[in-house]
Formats: sequence, structure tokens, C-alpha cells
Amino acid sequence: MRRRWWLGLPIALLLGLPLYTKAMARLAPGTPPPMRPVAEQADRIIVEKSARRMELWRGTTRIASYDIALGGAPGDGPKRQEGDERTPEGSYVIDWRNPRSVAHLSLHISYPDARDRAAAAAAGVSPGGAVMIHGLPNGWGALGRLHRMADWTDGCIGVTNTEMEAIWARVPDGTPIEIRP
Repeated sequence: MRRRWWLGLPIALLLGLPLYTKAMARLAPGTPPPMRPVAEQADRIIVEKSARRMELWRGTTRIASYDIALGGAPGDGPKRQEGDERTPEGSYVIDWRNPRSVAHLSLHISYPDARDRAAAAAAGVSPGGAVMIHGLPNGWGALGRLHRMADWTDGCIGVTNTEMEAIWARVPDGTPIEIRP
């Protein structure tokens, strides 16, 4: 009986992909760009989940617009609990940034707020957290815009690495973000 070594290839790939991603997270973190001048920075962010669109605004002027990927269950309403793969809805703030995240740069969204924590507590579940705007997982940047073919995050807002660098430079900590259905 001849062995067909190639039959094990898909299994080896499936097992190897998470290891590759974890290794690249340690070996190839993003290098953050410098902040743009204040006059070029956003003073608010608007996300339209149904349109898969994120816009940066300064006053009444839209300064940038991005096509985005969301959590794996974006049409099922706002995030309610950890692991539901939903992107939150509501008004939040960009409250900190991580240049060494598992994805290419990341900006933290202040979910869960007191209202989200209270709703989760009433339901007897954890609200989750670590909801970010981020680039592609480290090592996967070559996918570029192809990542938008499916909603793939765990509830975050995903953009290309090049877009994430532009967003990082234009969005200071404290920037309000409104996430609409």
C-alpha cells in the first residue's frame, strides 16, 4: 500500500497557521508612525457597521474613510458578551494604543462601559473586552484588501496595515468613536 503523504498537507497547514501567527506576533510587531500635526488629526470616528465603513472626522470635515471588516457575527446586534463575535454599538472612546499587538498596531475602544457591564451582569455573562481597531494579524499583511471579503475579527474593526498606520497617526487617545448599526 502506497502512502499518500500529501493527504496530510491540509491538516499540517491548519495546525501550522496559528503557530505562524503567534510567532509573527512576537517577531514582527508594527512600528508606529509619528502622530500627524493636530490640525490633521481626527476629533471623532464614526463607524457604520451595515455599510462596513469607518470615517475619521475633524469638525464638520470628513478627513478619511475606510472599508472595514467586523466581528464574525456583525448583523446580530451589538456585542453582549465575551466570545459572541459581535462588534459593539454605541458611543465609546479610543482610550489606549498597542504598538506590539498580535495585529499590526491597535487602538483600544473603551468597550465595555458601565452600561455594557451592567447588561452583561444582569445576563450573568462576561461582557468581554479588548475591542480594537487594528490591522491584519502580524505576518498576514500581504492579504491587503482581500481581508474584507469576510468578517473575520472577534468583534474588532479590521483594516489593512497601511490604513492602520494612517489611522494610528491621525487618531489620538481620547478620540470619541460612535459605532452605529
